[in-house]
Amino acid sequence: MLTKLFGFNPKETTIRTEVMAGLTTFLTMAYILAVNPNILSETGMDKGALFTTTVIMAGISTIFMGLYAKLPLALAPGMGLNAFFAYTVCTVMGYSWQFALTAVFLEGLLFILLTVTNLREKIVDVLPDTLKKAISAGIGLYIAFIGLKSANIIVDNPATLVSLGDITTGSALLGVIGIAVTSILLVKNVKGALLFGILLTTLLGIPLGETNFDGIVSVPPSIEPIFMQFEWTNIFTKDMLVIVFTLLFVDLFDCIGTVIGVTERAGMVKDGKIPRLKEVFMVDSVSTAVGAMMGTSTVAVYVESAAGVNEGGRSGLTAFTTGLFFLLALFLSPLFLAIPAAATTPVLVLVGLMMMGSVLNVNFSDYSESIPAFICILFMPLCYSISDGIVLGHLSYIFINLLSGKYKKVSIGMCILAVFFLLKFIV
Repeated sequence: MLTKLFGFNPKETTIRTEVMAGLTTFLTMAYILAVNPNILSETGMDKGALFTTTVIMAGISTIFMGLYAKLPLALAPGMGLNAFFAYTVCTVMGYSWQFALTAVFLEGLLFILLTVTNLREKIVDVLPDTLKKAISAGIGLYIAFIGLKSANIIVDNPATLVSLGDITTGSALLGVIGIAVTSILLVKNVKGALLFGILLTTLLGIPLGETNFDGIVSVPPSIEPIFMQFEWTNIFTKDMLVIVFTLLFVDLFDCIGTVIGVTERAGMVKDGKIPRLKEVFMVDSVSTAVGAMMGTSTVAVYVESAAGVNEGGRSGLTAFTTGLFFLLALFLSPLFLAIPAAATTPVLVLVGLMMMGSVLNVNFSDYSESIPAFICILFMPLCYSISDGIVLGHLSYIFINLLSGKYKKVSIGMCILAVFFLLKFIV
């Protein structure tokens, strides 16, 4: 039954491992339950309703992923995309949040069309193999940077852009202690090291004043204020076209990069092919459209899924477990929201380390391969964007090989994709 429902293979994993992996993914992603409502509520949307919608969409879409795509991938309203929704569309461009939700809904419908016509799979197929290997390493640096930033171990600096924060106090100190504790657990080969790392760091945060419990059970607020709130005026405008294109582009390549990186780490990629990729894209597409109806920004596959994969998650049962924990959080929000951001820092940093292993498969002696791979890896954390890293890596691959006379390495599909990449910068 488990094999039929989730693609569970008892030769590769166990039920206990899958459940632990699902819980680890959930705890690593739990910050979105607080962050997404905070960001989107700045547009005037009801914060309580946003919390409920965030939980429901994370839970349902991740369960859908486990049952339909049968892969250990979790989804929730995407970071970065929610900031674009709130700060660019609503604040800078001055549109209502209802208008922004309409753009997200249209993006979801277009994604469904691209998935049904297999265009999203074809895009993955035309990416150079060296970039597919580099993407996992780039994401490793990217999520490690996210983890360090969330604990204020790395902070902004007007002179140098970033610098080391004050690691002798507060969340930065807790993050450093958490990294040390979780590292020791990994070195000792403790089963569930990442999960225990989160829990121990959370407990250590109590005496440091970083972990605050405000109860256990709460009644979820109604989503009525943001449910099906679309605005169909001004949809045939240049602004709407630009907004939908931007959402579509960023989500497309964030999703592709995350899926490649996580499945590569799980050892699921065979001969450059990702299993059930079309099903993954369909879940992503439908979740975005439904999410807009429920009242939230674009729903995306989360790179934090790698935390569960590194705990041994290999099937849809991991995603199903993660989704159930999200739905449970609907009624236990005070308990789960008590986990400080610094408690997830050790997991993000150490999973980043584990994902760097794919860089060993890049041919560094061939500069036509290694330079684009390095650009892809480098620019993901520097641009704070998976999609930008993929775009710059792909464009550099095309230009370096064409200008070096290595025409046979560049396919027509790669060139067509490069044209769309260039349009992204022009638009």
